[in-house]
Amino acid sequence: MAPSALVLRDIHQPPAPAWWPPAPGWWLLVLALLAVALALLAWRWRARRHRRRLGALYDAAVAAAPTPAAQVAAISELLRRAARRHDPHAATLDGEDWLRHVREPGGGLPGLPAQAARLLRDGAYRRDVAPAEAEALRAAARSVFLAWSLRR
Repeated sequence: MAPSALVLRDIHQPPAPAWWPPAPGWWLLVLALLAVALALLAWRWRARRHRRRLGALYDAAVAAAPTPAAQVAAISELLRRAARRHDPHAATLDGEDWLRHVREPGGGLPGLPAQAARLLRDGAYRRDVAPAEAEALRAAARSVFLAWSLRR
């Protein structure tokens, strides 16, 4: 055969790989992302449950007090317990020092308004505390208690 009579064909390219099923590395990436998402959801669920339990503890302790003055005393006790979480020295504060700490705890934590802080300081020692004042303190102190208790 003569050299010019040879029929040459071009190199055949293999077909492109299919997009499905993906390579094992993609499966591992998807599993890792799912594990991270599940861990975040579990963490948020646990934090929400912890917040609800702390709120229920606060509400039960204050509701168990028979008088508004006893409610103020229960709120003060709960706030002192919560204050120890972010400042161990807070348990020994009293009078004006405790009032200042409750109003301006520092560290980015919320504090009580001035009127509520004054009632907290001396309301448990009064004979008569107006139920409306005790209820206003209860609402303001609940958010402060939760913020201080959840601080890590």
